[in-house]
Formats: sequence, C-alpha cells, structure tokens
Amino acid sequence: MSFPFLPLVTGESQGLLDALNRIGPVIISSEKSAPALAPTSADHPYLIFQSTTNPVDLDHLVQLLNEGIEKLILPLSWAKEAIGVIPAERLVVLLDGANVSAVSDSIRNGVSGVLLKTASLDLDFVTSISQFFAGSPIYVLSTSSALPALSTVRQLQGIGANLVLPEDQLTLGPSSDTHLNVTDVYLASVVSDRKDGLFPTIVSTETGHSLGLVYSSRESVNESIVSGKGVYQSRKHGLWRKGETSGATQDVVSIRLDCDCDSLEFRVVQHGAGFCHLNRQSCFGEASGLPALENVLSSRLQNAPEGSYTHRLFNDPALLRSKIMEEADELCTAETREEVAFEAADLLYFALTKCTAAGVTIADIEKSLELKSKRITRRPGNAKPQFVTKEKTTAAPAPSNPAPPTSGIISMSTYDLATSSPEQYSLLLRRPVLNSNQMIDNVKPIVNEVRDRGDQALLDFTAKFDRVKIDYTVIFPPFAPETMVMDSKVRDAINVAYSNIWKFHKAQTSNSVLTVETMPGVKCSRFARPITRVGLYIPGGTAILPSTALMLGIPAQVAGCKEIVFATPPRSDGSISPEVMYVAKLVGATAILKAGGAQAVAALAYGTETVPKVDKIFGPGNQWVTAAKMLVQNDTDALVSIDMPAGPSEVLVIADKTSNPAFVASDLLSQAEHGVDSQVVLVAVDLTEEHLSEIEAEVNKQALLLERVDIVRVSISKSNIVKVATVDEGIAFSNDYAPEHLILHLENASEKVSQIDNAGSIFVGPYTPESCGDYASGTNHTLPTNGYARQFSGVNTLSFQKHITSQEITEEGLGGLGPYVVTLADCEGLQAHANAVRIRLSTMSS
Repeated sequence: MSFPFLPLVTGESQGLLDALNRIGPVIISSEKSAPALAPTSADHPYLIFQSTTNPVDLDHLVQLLNEGIEKLILPLSWAKEAIGVIPAERLVVLLDGANVSAVSDSIRNGVSGVLLKTASLDLDFVTSISQFFAGSPIYVLSTSSALPALSTVRQLQGIGANLVLPEDQLTLGPSSDTHLNVTDVYLASVVSDRKDGLFPTIVSTETGHSLGLVYSSRESVNESIVSGKGVYQSRKHGLWRKGETSGATQDVVSIRLDCDCDSLEFRVVQHGAGFCHLNRQSCFGEASGLPALENVLSSRLQNAPEGSYTHRLFNDPALLRSKIMEEADELCTAETREEVAFEAADLLYFALTKCTAAGVTIADIEKSLELKSKRITRRPGNAKPQFVTKEKTTAAPAPSNPAPPTSGIISMSTYDLATSSPEQYSLLLRRPVLNSNQMIDNVKPIVNEVRDRGDQALLDFTAKFDRVKIDYTVIFPPFAPETMVMDSKVRDAINVAYSNIWKFHKAQTSNSVLTVETMPGVKCSRFARPITRVGLYIPGGTAILPSTALMLGIPAQVAGCKEIVFATPPRSDGSISPEVMYVAKLVGATAILKAGGAQAVAALAYGTETVPKVDKIFGPGNQWVTAAKMLVQNDTDALVSIDMPAGPSEVLVIADKTSNPAFVASDLLSQAEHGVDSQVVLVAVDLTEEHLSEIEAEVNKQALLLERVDIVRVSISKSNIVKVATVDEGIAFSNDYAPEHLILHLENASEKVSQIDNAGSIFVGPYTPESCGDYASGTNHTLPTNGYARQFSGVNTLSFQKHITSQEITEEGLGGLGPYVVTLADCEGLQAHANAVRIRLSTMSS
C-alpha cells in the first residue's frame, strides 16, 4: 500500500468517509455473513467479515468482488474454503494473535495479505508475522482502546506493516487524547528533504497526464483531504487554493504517496482554462494524443461551426452510428501494422465523438475498464449472432462455434450422413481452428527472451504467467522424501500404472541388430540407440497430470535415455506436485524444470545456466506450448526435434444397438472435461431415436454431476452426433476423421479393429473405457490429434530411439557391386564418387 493505514469504518460518517476515499481504499466492516449488496459509499473498498455464524457463501463473495469490492478480508475458517475459488490477490485473511500458528503454507500462498487483530502493538511479533507472509501486506488492528502514538504508525510502516484505525479513533479536526487527525496519520511516515519541510507534489488529471509540479504542506494536504479541493503551499504566499481567484478550481480525486514517502501525487478534475498560469491545460505544454482529441471534441460540442463535419456527427446519430460500424469493419479487415494503426485511429475518433456527445469522458471509460478487470466471473465472450461469420454453404447448418449455453440441457448437435452434402461432410471432419502462425508470433518474444537471458527470463516469466515467485529453476536428484508425500492409495495406483506401462513399453524396445546380405559380400545392418537427452513437458494448468509424467518418462527410461528432464509449472507455493515428483523418481529423471508454457519449451530447446539442453521435446500442452515446440524445431540454432503436433483432446465413439447408453455417455464426457476446446464425436450406427435419446439423456445427467461441468457444457455444445446406416459407413467416417481416441461400442468389436486405418489408440468393447489407456492399462496416452493420426503414431519406446544403419563390404562384394555404383555416379556427373570405387577396383585388379 502507498499509505500507512486503512480506516475501519461503518460508512455512517459520510464526511469522514469522503475524506478517507481521497487517500486510499477503506475497510467496510460487515457483521453479517452476506450483506445484501456491495457497499457503494466507498470507492473500491475492502470488505471485512468478522462473524462466521453462518456458513460461507462463496457465490455471494464472488458477486461482491464482481460488483467492485477491492479485497475481501475473511476469517481463517472462511479463507480456507475461499482459497482456490477467489484469486489470492483479492483475498486477505483475518487472524487473531492467538491463531497465527494455525496458518498453513497453502493458506499463506492463497492470500495476498493478513489483517492481524492483536491486543498490543508488539513490533517484534508483527515483524515475525511480516516475515512469515513475506511479500504480502500486513495490516495491524489493535483491539486495545488506547490511542496509538504517531511514532507507532511510523515504526509499523518501517517494517512494512499498516496500522488499521477504527472510525471512532479518527477525526477531521485536530488530534486529541481521544482522536487522531486523518492527515496526521496519513503523513506520519512522510519525510521531506527540503529545508522548508514542503513535499514536492505532482498534479495530474484523472487519467494520469501531468498538469504541473507544486509543493504541499501538512496544512494544505489536510485542507485538500477535508474539502476535496486542490489546495497547495506557495513558497512565497502561503496556502494556495487553486482557482480561488481565476476560477480554474480542482476537485481532488485521489492523493497518493510515492514509493519513498517523500513526494505526493494529486489526481484532480481540472475546471476552467487549465492548470497553467498561461491558460494551458498543463505547465508542460499542450495536451497530446487522446486527451488532446477529447479537449477538441468537447470544445466542438459547444461551438462547432454550422455545416462542419464534427457538427454533423454530433447532430446526426444515424451518421455517427454508421461511421463507427464502418470503421470497425475496416479495422477488422486491416492486415499490416500500418493499416491497423490507421483504422484504429479512425475508430477511436468516432467512438470518442459518441462518448463526448453522451457526456462520457476518457476517465469514465477507464473506470469502467477498471471495474470490469476486477470481475472474478467472466461472460463467455462470444459474438452476437448478427456478427458471427457464416459459412458459405447451402447445406444444413454445419458444425461451428456457437455461443456456449450457460444453462439448460447439455447436448450435442446431430447430423445425418445420408442427407449431408460433400461440403458438410468436410465440415464434420474439421477441428476447432487454431491460428498457428499467429500463435508462433505470440510465443517468439518469449522464446527469444529465454534464449538470450536464460534463468532470469524463466524466473520473470514464472512470476508473470504463473504468478509464482521462485528462487531457482531446476530441481536435481536425489529428490527429498518430503516432496513426494501423498495419499497411499494414489501411490499404489501410480505403482500399478508404472508396472503396466513399463511392461508394454519394454516389449517395444528394438535391441536386436537387423542384418541383411543384399548380395554376396555386401552386408547392411540397422541398430537402435537411445536419444541421449530428452525433455518431457508435463502440463499443470487445469489439472495435475502425473499420468503424463508416466507416459513420457517410462518409454524414455526403457529406451535408455541418459538425461531425462521434466518440465512442469510450479504450484502456487513454488513446489511441484508430490505425484509428479514421485514419478520423476521412479523413471530416473535427471532434472525437473519448474516452469511451464513457451518459456519451458525454450529452456529445454536452448538450455540455460541451470537447465540442461535436450535433443528432443515430448509432451502435450496448450496452444502456447504447441506453438513454441513448432518454433524451436525449425530453428537450426536449437538443434531439437519434437514428438508431434498437438491440439485439443478428442474422442470418436462408434456405437450400435448393442451399446449401453450410460457407457457411451461416460466415454464422451471423459474427453469433454479436458477443456472447452475439446471435441467429441458420436457415430451412431442405425440407432433408434429412443436409443439415441437415452444416450443424450445420460450425457446431460452425468455432466451435471461433474465438478468441471462448466467446461463440459462448452465442449459438448461444439461436439457432434453423426448418424450412419452401417458399421462400415461409420468406420469409413472414423478413418477420414482420424481421431486421437477411437472407442468401439459394437457387436463383435474386436473383429472390426482390422478395418481401422487411422487412429491414435483404439478401445475395443464396452469394458474398455478410454480412461484405462489414459492411466494404467499400459498403452501410451500421448497421441496425435487434429487428424494427424493419418501420419503420426502415438508416443512409444521407439519415439525415444533413433536407428543407425551400417554396411560392411568385402573385397569380393565390392568387385560385384562396384561397377554398378561407378555407372550410377558417372550418370549423375559425380566423378569423386565414382573415383572412390574405381581406385579400389584398380588396386584389386592389379
């Protein structure tokens, strides 16, 4: 915080509250478990709950944050439930001095501060609390009725703590034995390096554009806080009430201290000609950019010449509306950097004209943006139907990305191949569109930063993207036992999965040497060698994935890779999940990189001071990870390859009349929960309407019971049911689709496997759920998506090996083979090639 205290107020003393709003957020106390509405008498207040009589209502707490509450201060019991639901930066935990010891690391890392209620202001005790919550604000509220000394405010500020004062201890009048003046407390820690004791003060507009430099005193600051008017200290004439004679008055919006507590910033609404004595808005010259445009438009609104274009815009709403729509369309079609800047400028001009006509300022727009940025819940963000680009086809509606429903029945779209046109058939094969070129452009600066700045870039990006501050980037073995503590059932499950996956992948090793004598005396061989150094990316976004660590680590171990480097995003406390740590130990990982995203891929590709460079990168990830993998594999400086292109998870289920609706629905949902961009397809083979309805009912019923129902609702809404007449027709469609996962709910399903040409992995029969392949049956779950099953295999042991060929030719063999080689070399005009054989043949003949 930029000021040394926060008042704890009820909002009853409006004059005091108005003054306090000018110097920072206030704490509004609520004795109720869920006030009916967010307080509106304070600007972005902190809301403190001190009673836990009723159960915590998390939905209502989120609503309060959406309505503009800056932070929630919750008792320990409520904070435990709110962590993970409410972002840490919006959450402060309320602690009594007696229950500080009950705070775990998860609570410490799940909040952005602590409000400590204590009977005495013991600086040593507060210091220890501040050290435990290192980097987070500490607010201290004394439960003693004794009035604290201003020196205590300074001492607390000196150790990074903020004193919280109840409303009944504050006054706008002079300090006394029972009350402290608000300004005295606010300026308690402010120092001046000037002989006259004045504070340099920057005066700026609401939007932060500088108006001028002045000086303030305690008296002038006090009058500004109380009156809400701009009052400063003239070095020659004493108190300077801005605009008292010129009429160019100021309304104070906020007063802030700088980081060193030796200067002030006043943000004001300037009235009249301007701040400068030269009748300009700013002492530093005329306004420029958007503020200048706003000034011009405000002036034109009052006195634009009759017949001028701006006058027409202000007086013809239809014309202004048309111009805004026209410029928005031109901006959407702009491609080059120059075109985008040109069209955006035009759109801003017309949009600001609309705002000026409605009395809306840039400051109003910024306030709206700020309020929106504080919302915890978000709208889906889809375009309204009239602005959605339509596919140019005369066929029935084809698969697209409609606005996902937020309520109602969770259902898929249905299409019948018998009535589908060739164009619609192609659309049914299409995956969600990813702009790979755009994503590569997005990740390139990140990759370049890591390549150039190494570990420091990794630390910076981890703090920025994962919101975790870590001191080091890599963990090396031996791994500490305490980092692998987990539920015994989870450990047993990992052990079973490890055994099965190891057995299956061990059977795939290619250790034998292939030798073929192609003609007498000419032996050709092929043998396998492990890739020396491999990087394994383990996602850690919406779910912990020790299964991916198993699927990548085991074949690397079986293949004999000498260096196995895990890369996975750290948790909020900077640690790696114990499940992933345990798998790293099982597979013999030689290093664990605590980073995710494009920055992790770059570190693996180029290496850093501590991160080992690898030769091949494996693993799934979001579109940032995928784009980074594609970028580095094409950089000759990196000399790294990747496993395969990757996209969102997908499953295709072929079901006939023998299928169990509940089984089919569960298989569809098992992939739909991965993410909103996941796609699932049900190929219904001659199913009756009743049977199909049962499957759809099961999808809705089971989905509503899932914790990730909001994700499922979106992904299912973009997924399809394809009706076909025969099994052969369904398999033909599947081969064209080339799914990542293919599940066969068919009569005599095992007999149909021979017809499958394109699939990442096949799951045969009603008792083979895709989940088993994902975790523990033995096959690998890192599979080709986006139709790449036509060209790529899933990850396997051979993915971690390379094959080297050799040949050994005897003198007899060269005598028989050599003349043919000479002939072909001469044919191609490569004389040195031919000579290498001729010289040997000549020696042999002599």
